[in-house]
Amino acid sequence: MKLWGGRFTKKTDEQVEAYTASIFFDQELYREDILGSLAHVTMLGRCGILPPEDVEAIKAGLKKVREKLERGEASFSVEHEDVHLNIEKLLIDEIGPVGGKLHTGRSRNDQVALDMRLYLRARVVELVRGLANLQAALLDKAKAHPDAVMPGYTHLQRAQPILFAHHLLAYVAMFQRDVERLIDGWKRINVLPLGAGALAGTTFPIDRRYVAELLRFDDVAPNSLDAVSDRDFVVEFTAAAALAMAHLSRLCEELVLWTSAEFSFVELDDAFCTGSSIMPQKKNPDVAELVRGKTGRVYGHLVGLLTVLKGLPLAYNKDLQEDKEGMFDTVKTLQGALDLMAPMIATMKVNEARMAEAVRRDFSNATDLADYLVRKGLPFRQAHEVVGRTVLYCLQQGKVLLDLTLDEFCQFCDRIEADVYDALAIERVVAARNSLGGTAPEQVRWQIGLFEEKLAATRVWIEEKEKQIAVEL
Repeated sequence: MKLWGGRFTKKTDEQVEAYTASIFFDQELYREDILGSLAHVTMLGRCGILPPEDVEAIKAGLKKVREKLERGEASFSVEHEDVHLNIEKLLIDEIGPVGGKLHTGRSRNDQVALDMRLYLRARVVELVRGLANLQAALLDKAKAHPDAVMPGYTHLQRAQPILFAHHLLAYVAMFQRDVERLIDGWKRINVLPLGAGALAGTTFPIDRRYVAELLRFDDVAPNSLDAVSDRDFVVEFTAAAALAMAHLSRLCEELVLWTSAEFSFVELDDAFCTGSSIMPQKKNPDVAELVRGKTGRVYGHLVGLLTVLKGLPLAYNKDLQEDKEGMFDTVKTLQGALDLMAPMIATMKVNEARMAEAVRRDFSNATDLADYLVRKGLPFRQAHEVVGRTVLYCLQQGKVLLDLTLDEFCQFCDRIEADVYDALAIERVVAARNSLGGTAPEQVRWQIGLFEEKLAATRVWIEEKEKQIAVEL
């Protein structure tokens, strides 16, 4: 008989049982479910709702169930629908009818909300660590190649020369925002919903703040209706994860381009590439391609959850069962990408000579010729036109700007003098962009220092939160 079957006269149809069961995926929450139950029954004893002997029996039984599950000596059944009822059934099998007292003063509605928050707060700490590790790998690679110059692009067309380190630091900045979003969202995850009951609270004299203290939640959900129906914290997490995946995908797209023969800017370690079943020469950047491809999964989970929530009346509805699979897959997708990206960046070889060659045989210093003419007294719009005609001449002659003689320069503007060659030298072009956040070496060194400080602060946050959530009951 179902644990809730007293009101029913018929057995649940087998197809309905299979269709409505969530145990296939929510069994992943068994550790969190047992931890929440330990806190709940401890509170029931403290408040005098259950006698001490029952509390101790239930706590001992829960720990035995957890041990059996971890050793693979106990299993879940679709007959009992979800992780909550399966654990309760295992507990009753272990200690007898007294196990049925565990559910006093709570509902599966507030119980599942608790489990998800316990799960997600721990996963967020792990994901922040993964992002921090990737930032560290990018910073180390930037510091290892402080003078490497590469083309900077707009519209995937060479635009202006930049330091390779500057390019990597752009991704460090993106991932810093991802870190900050996850950290900021953590405080909205770490709110206790337990004690809200099914929707209206409970008639038992429970102490919700004591449960929050046991489980180290920072706050207690103030409204019982909202507590059981709120999934904002999952939406917010999934949105932050979607942005992080977008940034990973952009980086991976560039790695795919850079490893091609047409670019040859970098080479990925063999350990992070695969070959072809027919073409023996191939070395494919499959990890980067898969991270790029898996980004769509996380986008889909975000849209899916928003769609589930958009028309739900208060409070709990079975639709909310659809909140977990996307959350689990988002965590696994982002964590899997981060676990591979950091070592892939760390072992990546950089072809400085190839990048420098690309910069020296293009027109990425054309803007600097226009700036040179402005400093010589020419209005910028007129200077822009002069440089455009000069570039067209170079294209017709098969030359770049630094190939031109002074006489060739002067046919376009008589203000050009011999110092133009210094102004157009690639190293000078890069160093000249010394505005705050620019690509000049001085600015790149400042950015590295800034992001190293932020990374250190992130490491402190991770350590603090790991200690906070290391709950043993």
